[in-house]
Amino acid sequence: MQRSSQNVSVLLVALGLLALGSCGPSEPEAGFAPIFDGRTLAGWRAVPEVDIAAWSVVDGTLRAKGLEDRQSFLVYAEDEVLTDFELKFSYRMLTDGNTGVELRARTDPSGKRLFEGYHADLGHVGIGAHILGAWDFHFATRTEFPCPRGTRLRIDESGAGHPEAIDNSLELADIRKRDWNQCLVVAKGNRFQFFVNGKLSSEFTDGIARGRLESGAIALQIHEKGTEIAFREILLKRLDPAAP
Repeated sequence: MQRSSQNVSVLLVALGLLALGSCGPSEPEAGFAPIFDGRTLAGWRAVPEVDIAAWSVVDGTLRAKGLEDRQSFLVYAEDEVLTDFELKFSYRMLTDGNTGVELRARTDPSGKRLFEGYHADLGHVGIGAHILGAWDFHFATRTEFPCPRGTRLRIDESGAGHPEAIDNSLELADIRKRDWNQCLVVAKGNRFQFFVNGKLSSEFTDGIARGRLESGAIALQIHEKGTEIAFREILLKRLDPAAP
């Protein structure tokens, strides 16, 4: 009887381990779909095109290494006219430097930059609140207001900016140095939010009637030579357009 009970226990443990092993990677949250396959750069394109060597896949992560003293982008080329969406990704700074994600990006007609766009800015711990967890604005002609970490910015119809502090916003201690950090960026109508490790870092509302960016591409950025960054778990959820 004792031996029978032992055999049953061993069998149950084995079945339990088998069940755990068959689960595999966890499925993305409902509505989100991966836009990086963890193996290739399929669906992405480099801008400038000659900088493709700056982007690679290493151990399931998307790696960026600045090879020139200029901004380089990796554009999600499967849909370059995105409107409303949520974007999840994890990043890890492997060196000091500046990185981020361009939203609603489109070619800058003035030639001032490669793209116009709204930019969710990231960098190494210590780079400053004006970059790490901040919003940056890449406009050809409009005023580019500061929106550092801990700031809620409203741009009114006339183009004037009205900043205020966010209660209980992301703090420097919430960032994992040289480790993985999880980000969520929300673009819904003219309101944009930037979360890092589950805490709101910065947000803005673009209320200007003329010159607002309504759609465009998602582009990962690397800023300067020598900077190295890794991205993983890049997930996109398309949203129904917000009411005006």
